[in-house]
Amino acid sequence: MDRGGWWILDEPEIHFIRDTEVLVPDLAGWRRERMPRLPRDHRIEVVPDWVCEILSPSTAKTDRVIKMPVYARHGVPYLWLVDPLAHTLEVFALREERWTVIGLFQEQDAVSVEPFTDIALELGALWTDLEES
Repeated sequence: MDRGGWWILDEPEIHFIRDTEVLVPDLAGWRRERMPRLPRDHRIEVVPDWVCEILSPSTAKTDRVIKMPVYARHGVPYLWLVDPLAHTLEVFALREERWTVIGLFQEQDAVSVEPFTDIALELGALWTDLEES
């Protein structure tokens, strides 16, 4: 049985400390070798391998000032911030308990960056889909 791959969930309820320190990122991913099965209830207590926040004027401050330090404190290795209005992607890796920028991308860039280096994400498709909705 191949246990490779990822679980990618939208708006999962992540309990870094059960029922006490809880965040809901826009997207989060777990390598299947670290979390072979999805939890039976809504609480996920396994620290994600990747989180992605979609910035908006109403959430950007919370995503940057509140959520980013919590993700770092609990050892989330990768964080992406997508800004659909500015058409940008900021990619961070946790290095020595601090966020380090490992990539800044914009507009039509084709992105192949950690932790998904084996795929190429066409950013232009994100903006097109948003503008059409």
